[in-house]
Amino acid sequence: MPLTNGDIGTSTAHLLPGKQAMDFSKALEVLEKEYPTRDGLDAKTLLDSKINGGLTYNDFLILPGHIGFAASEVALDTPVTKRISLKTPLVSSPMDTVTEHSMAIHMALLGGLGVVHHNCSAEDQAEMVRKVKRFENGFILDPVVLSPTTTVGEAKQLKEQWGFGGFPVTENGTLRSKLVGMITTRDIQFHPALDEPVTAVMSTDLVTAPSGTTLTEANAVLSKSKKGKLPIVDSNGNLISLLSRSDLMKNLHYPLASKLPHSKQLICAAAIGTRPDDKIRLQLLVEAGLDVVVLDSSQGNSIYQIEMIKYIKEKYPQLDVIGGNVVTREQAASLIAAGVDGLRIGMGSGSACITQEVMAVGRPQAASVFNVTSFAARFGVPCIADGGIQNVGHIVKGLALGATTVMMGGLLAGTTESPGNYFVSREGQLVKAYRGMGSIDAMEDKKAGAGGKDSKKSNAGTARYFSEGDRLLVAQGVSGSVLDRGSVTKFVPYLIAGLQHSLQDIGVKSLPKLRQGVLDGTVRFELRTVSAQAEGNVHGLHSFDKKLYS
Repeated sequence: MPLTNGDIGTSTAHLLPGKQAMDFSKALEVLEKEYPTRDGLDAKTLLDSKINGGLTYNDFLILPGHIGFAASEVALDTPVTKRISLKTPLVSSPMDTVTEHSMAIHMALLGGLGVVHHNCSAEDQAEMVRKVKRFENGFILDPVVLSPTTTVGEAKQLKEQWGFGGFPVTENGTLRSKLVGMITTRDIQFHPALDEPVTAVMSTDLVTAPSGTTLTEANAVLSKSKKGKLPIVDSNGNLISLLSRSDLMKNLHYPLASKLPHSKQLICAAAIGTRPDDKIRLQLLVEAGLDVVVLDSSQGNSIYQIEMIKYIKEKYPQLDVIGGNVVTREQAASLIAAGVDGLRIGMGSGSACITQEVMAVGRPQAASVFNVTSFAARFGVPCIADGGIQNVGHIVKGLALGATTVMMGGLLAGTTESPGNYFVSREGQLVKAYRGMGSIDAMEDKKAGAGGKDSKKSNAGTARYFSEGDRLLVAQGVSGSVLDRGSVTKFVPYLIAGLQHSLQDIGVKSLPKLRQGVLDGTVRFELRTVSAQAEGNVHGLHSFDKKLYS
């Protein structure tokens, strides 16, 4: 019996005047029979531009579902191309203030993918790809091999160049030559005579495994030994490949790492343009071990990109190609027909991009992602939502609208692994430089052309915005700075945990189930007014400290 003013008695107040309350145990039955349409909007109605205009991520919310599982049970496996899948849907942008080899390595270790920028010489970019591919291996099939005449000083230089100091020494200084010893960092670290040959300090008491040993067997041998490297040799003692103890440790610390199943090497992507010279650049990247090439253009539906896609698919059929950028079905159709393995969606939505303002061309990102992914999915082409990502919620919304992965620039630019140095801003905050590839600073950068007179023609920024031949450069991006975010080894796990909790709130256990729920209308949305957006953020406080993770 209800309580009235604290006293037990018969209440005359009803929630629905004149109607008796129904049996509470029938609530689910009544919901199913009397409310045939689910609460909220389906994605198609939400993203109908004729009704609601072009929407961005901030313009809507996803409605909660039923929680019947722990957040840790949510799987984030997702394809980034037709042939390659990742453990997490996170990709770093090919910008010269975001992704070089360090970012690409750590994004891959954490289950995502790094796309190495091309605002540098082709040789430098290939070297960055090579560092990613060598960082973590199963069997290292092309190890750095020393000859008996290599000096201690040269070995130290190689350690500085590659970042590791364990090298096999063979009779001829090549692979498939007789193994005679191993050099480690400890052997050369304090050796005073730099001109002495490595044979004077190398270890000859070696633990080896025969050719034909499986990766599991080799790992077992290495884990039992006290050696840092395990050489694999044939019946004649010739070096065939190498296994590293540090890779075993990385397998323990980074279980989600994006690796090729056959070689166990980290997956690496890199960007190129669509100029003739980019074919030479691509050849160097392929020789360095590139897995995915991203054609970097602000407007992907061009004859230049279509011809480049066809060229790559014919000459390098083993290489996956991601085309873009696109924001309409029509743009996407041209690239899909040309043979792309993935698409990159976004035009003018990046934090450092002013294309929409200056060129009056582009599309709000939510509308772009939904319309392009709905079309591309029919042909089995995965899509990357590129731009407009400011927080975990934006990542979830991009994935809910059909993207299989999201690409981040500004969100990662302030991390330790991004290129550049920290400096203190006028306000006394620790920041890092960040710039759009369409900014004047980026388009005038001469690293790509090695400082030559024609460096503008080799510049990634001018190529991306079709400005190589322009006497006057028109900026489509800005230069600025972003706050320090610490290391991606802490920031990316925060993003992953946030994604898992978000999908738990929505009531889905995986990204395919999220996409399926959106398609069949069980995952629902709601438009947000300006007042609703204000309500959904911090408000009404005199001051606050917004700490995102610990």
